[in-house]
Amino acid sequence: MAHRRKPTYATWRKMTELAQSYRLAGYPDTWKTKLLITFRRYYYSGLQGLLIGAVLVGVFLLVRHRASRGLWLSYGFYLLGVGFYLNFLRPATVGLVARPHAALMGGPSAGAAWLTTARAGDRLLVRDQQDIWYRVEWRNRDAYIRRNDLLLVD
Repeated sequence: MAHRRKPTYATWRKMTELAQSYRLAGYPDTWKTKLLITFRRYYYSGLQGLLIGAVLVGVFLLVRHRASRGLWLSYGFYLLGVGFYLNFLRPATVGLVARPHAALMGGPSAGAAWLTTARAGDRLLVRDQQDIWYRVEWRNRDAYIRRNDLLLVD
């Protein structure tokens, strides 16, 4: 939870050490992870800066009565960029398996194919929610886990 609020590489390194000692899945220690940690660290301050800039430029364009179409068009593209940043670059939802021996299924049903059993503490990337199931990423493929077996880390 602390890493989610203020991500640092030192915290992540300690989490990966603990995960390795307990043989937990979902804690990669790669250059991509380091890059994501750096991006997540500054995501909200970057978003605040972009939104403040959008408000200030919008007020400036409204106050200035003779703003050209080019300025308004540029402002529109800027707002599209802010929307892209907000919707597509936000940190992914992650869940921790809360119960030991949680079943990962091939579909959102108790009758679906059983894939494997997850350990308590395994970290899963949450893709979607369907009824009482979360669609998660497990070893680069989709799997489903019951909502009661997963603790979302927001």
